[in-house]
Amino acid sequence: MPGTAPRRVRATAAAMDLLRRLRGLHGPLMLHQSGGCCDGSAPMCYPAGEFVIGDRDVLLGLLDLRLRADELPDTDPEPEDSAPVWISGPQFTAWQHTQLILDVVPGRGSGFSLESPEGFRFLSRGRVFEPGELRALAATEPVTGAGWERGERPLPAAEPQVVAEAADACPVPGRSH
Repeated sequence: MPGTAPRRVRATAAAMDLLRRLRGLHGPLMLHQSGGCCDGSAPMCYPAGEFVIGDRDVLLGLLDLRLRADELPDTDPEPEDSAPVWISGPQFTAWQHTQLILDVVPGRGSGFSLESPEGFRFLSRGRVFEPGELRALAATEPVTGAGWERGERPLPAAEPQVVAEAADACPVPGRSH
């Protein structure tokens, strides 16, 4: 049965489409929410295992590449059908109150991220969790890199992971979509 805590990461349908295309080109994927340097704080996409996850990095969630907008999974995905999304421990401390929405926009991102030659770049949008959501999240420990190595995996969430548009997950006040 899905948990009651919200997802720490969701994705737009366009981001999921791009991830599926990249998986077809490069095989299984992983993402890491960059903490700065070359691309500011952009989400970076790599072939699975190409970015070394540290013991204190935090798993924001597993994007199930089989899902479309508003679907909930009925089974766990195979490893090649999921893309883990990681963030550094110190950056997670700063962002733990925020749900990240992985989106995609036209333009070139970093030369390090797989989408760079595709003419698009991944972008993180954010929504501050409501007080009740924060209480639910506080009742669950996030999976760290060390925990992942021990076989820990995140609990399922009750809300769909894929949204049609970013505004469906993080609406802009005063704007209709």
